[in-house]
Amino acid sequence: MSVKILLIGSGGREHAFAWKLSQSKKCEKLFIAPGNAGTKDCGENIDLDVKSFSAIKDFVLQNKVELVIVGPEEPLVNGITDFFLDDEKLKSIPVIGPTKAGALLEGSKDFAKEFMQKNAIPTAAFQTFTKETLNDGLKFLESLKAPYVLKADGLAAGKGVIIPETLEAAKSELTDMLTSGKFGSAANKVVIEEFLKGIECSVFVLTDGVSYKILPEAKDYKRIGEGDTGLNTGGMGAVSPVPFVDAEFMNKVEERIIKPTIAGLKNAKIRYQGFIFIGLMNVDGEPYVIEYNVRMGDPETEVVVPRIKNDLVELFLATANVQLNTIDFEIDPRTALTIMMVSGGYPGDYEKGKVISVESTNGSLIFHAGTKSMSGNSVVTNGGRVLSITAFGATISEARKKAYEQISSIKFEGAYFRGDIGKDLLEFKEKA
Repeated sequence: MSVKILLIGSGGREHAFAWKLSQSKKCEKLFIAPGNAGTKDCGENIDLDVKSFSAIKDFVLQNKVELVIVGPEEPLVNGITDFFLDDEKLKSIPVIGPTKAGALLEGSKDFAKEFMQKNAIPTAAFQTFTKETLNDGLKFLESLKAPYVLKADGLAAGKGVIIPETLEAAKSELTDMLTSGKFGSAANKVVIEEFLKGIECSVFVLTDGVSYKILPEAKDYKRIGEGDTGLNTGGMGAVSPVPFVDAEFMNKVEERIIKPTIAGLKNAKIRYQGFIFIGLMNVDGEPYVIEYNVRMGDPETEVVVPRIKNDLVELFLATANVQLNTIDFEIDPRTALTIMMVSGGYPGDYEKGKVISVESTNGSLIFHAGTKSMSGNSVVTNGGRVLSITAFGATISEARKKAYEQISSIKFEGAYFRGDIGKDLLEFKEKA
């Protein structure tokens, strides 16, 4: 049986999904809303207001869509899955993504921390404060050691976390967040956490609400500057697998985090069919959860999805039918490494509309993010994060060499990328 699929989103994550979905014999037709210049080669881009659930409904019914995959977090937090389940005409069409109650794992940092506490999932000590309890928050800061972690409770486009180095700076940031509208309504509540010192990685799970598959783990690089300096971004690159994530560590993650998370959702009667992205800190070989996301990460998807050997449509249909336990899951053992090319000035102000040229390809995968097709087949920049270049290799060194080789043949005005993606892991390996 082949199905018509609607994929919602427009970034590198969605292009990686579209690339993989379009290879499936079970994919009859793939629509991407709104998509980008890369996704149009995998299916049909649709100019659809994805914030309007009624517009999505009309499109799904008119085009006989049989499976909906939601890339970004916003529609999930706003309840797109519930919208389908509550509609007589839509309820039989599966949506890959949790209900609104499940999406709170990402939509509310406070909810996520309470959930972890309730289910004995290891995480940093925390307390939550509002404008009314600001003074208590300032006192709580005094009980912690520097640096300090301040998180806006709601969605802030991946930028709602501040890590001040001094107590004075932490007090000033907390006051700003709660009283001056920094991060807007996302910071009506602020979670203050103890700082965990270790090395970060991300683990991804696909669950049908009962069983689950652990997808390849990844490490991403969030800051704009080399050596992880400068401003936070949506991600400048990623590597999978991660050399410090061994079988022993993953066993701890599965037993202490994945199983209690899925059991906790089930016990709370939260319907959850989709991805759980677990941001982890490895503290001396012990995993702690930093955050949950309820969708795949970007640019992590660009290294995780290419390593999945299974038919992605088959995996999603098994998720919708609560049959994931029947699937033999296969992962490519090679290393995948992706490097993000961004517009000059990103993550601050940047210009759009710069023509992109690719002189040659070396077998690397070029996933589009902020791009747009123009007449005459030209492609221009249309966002801060423009392209994600993914290469495979038997080792991290080999994947790095190939990805940077590919990047050298791609040009657009103001293009910037980090030159050190994966370099720290080489050093890690050497030390090990």
